[in-house]
Parts: sequence; structure tokens; C-alpha cells
Amino acid sequence: MPQYHVEARWDPEAAVWVSISDVPGLVIETATLAEFEALMRALVPEMLADHGVAGAVSVQWNAQGAFEVAA
Repeated sequence: MPQYHVEARWDPEAAVWVSISDVPGLVIETATLAEFEALMRALVPEMLADHGVAGAVSVQWNAQGAFEVAA
């Protein structure tokens, strides 16, 4: 089964989650992780189909962010 990867990475300057992915054509920028996941679930099948991928595939995704605090 083909496997694809999507990462949601926080961009502190733009204050959005942005996608880094090997899914052809996938570009996502959202304010929340919930929005990111919803959009990813909607767009990944569409992007794969547009690029000739058919059948079941595995999509692994994760989120990475960081923030500073004063203690």
C-alpha cells in the first residue's frame, strides 16, 4: 500500500499551520489544527486522484510547533 506523509508545522510569523508533504499539489495554511486536519482529510484524496493515484493509500500525519514562555 502506498504511503504518504503530511506535517503541520507552526509558522509563528504568519500565525498559521502550514503543510509540508509528499502529496502532490497539497498546500494547506490554517489558523487551527482542527481546521488543518479537516482540510487535509478533504484535500488529500482529491490531490492524489488528480495525480493518477487510485485505490487505498496510507497517510501518516503529525504536527510540530514550539512556543516560548516566561517562568
